[in-house]
This record gives sequence, C-alpha cells and structure tokens, in this order.
Amino acid sequence: MADRRAVLIPGQGYDTRYPLFLYAGEALRRAGFALHAVTWQVPDDLDLETAGRWVNEQVAPTLNDRTDLLVGKSLGTLAVELAADRGLAAVWLTPLLHRPDVVAALRRTRAPFVLVGGTADRTWDGAVARRLTPYVLEIPEADHALMVPGPLARSAAALGEVCTAVERFVG
Repeated sequence: MADRRAVLIPGQGYDTRYPLFLYAGEALRRAGFALHAVTWQVPDDLDLETAGRWVNEQVAPTLNDRTDLLVGKSLGTLAVELAADRGLAAVWLTPLLHRPDVVAALRRTRAPFVLVGGTADRTWDGAVARRLTPYVLEIPEADHALMVPGPLARSAAALGEVCTAVERFVG
C-alpha cells in the first residue's frame, strides 16, 4: 500500500490520461503515492465567474484524510482554494495566474506548491510565480499544453523537466 495519496485534477481539454499526468503520475507512484484521477465533463456553458465553485464541487468529494497532494492542470488549478483551505501541498501545471482569485488563493496557501508554466502561455506570469513560491519551473517558449515549437524532442525534453521538478518536490 502506498504511503501517500495524490489527487490528479484535469484541465478543461486535458484529462489525466495525457502525457503531463502520465509521467508526473509515474514520478509520484515511484515516490510512494497512490493516485486518484478526477474525471469530469466540463459543461459547455461553464461560466468563468463560477468555474472555481464548479471545480471545487468536482474535487472536494475525492479528498480524504489520506490526501497529501493535489496535481492540477489549467482549469483544475482552480482547486487551489481547496489546497489552501486544507493545507495540501500541490503541483500546479499551467496555473491560471492571470486570474486574481487564483493568485490570492496561492498567497494564502501555507503548504508548499510547485508552479509550472511556459513563457508562450497567456495564462502564465513568471514574475508572479516566482513571488509566490521558490518552486517554479518556467519553460521558455512553451504554450499552455507545455509544448515547445520546433522538433517534437524539445517538447519531450520539457516533459522531462516537469517530471524532474515533480520528483524533486516530493523526494
């Protein structure tokens, strides 16, 4: 039985079967985490004003006393409120740092967290990220999917950097 439990929280169009979650999940398994993947069907009419409430309604029932870590991507990073309220460590992949509510929740979070983003992602703000936590991975030229222009090997290398950041954070 795993010593720790991580909850994986998808994005709007990036579910927990996609590469960032597959490889980060493997890093977590190797570090002794059991994984619970949230699955959801995002409503077509999801309102940006109420999206945080909807995300929290999807994620909260999956949390229990054994939950040690949240790993969220994009829309899933709106669960930062739950992490802050429950003192949970987190890995936030392409967090929505353009949203004041996300930044405010990250500021009140007491547990450690990692922020991972790319310089070509309009939702990323590297300066804000570095003010919020010492655990920042910023990938030059990476977009919101953390894909990098040019040969695909560059994007695979970026994925490797994410894995290394996760391994170091939970190690």
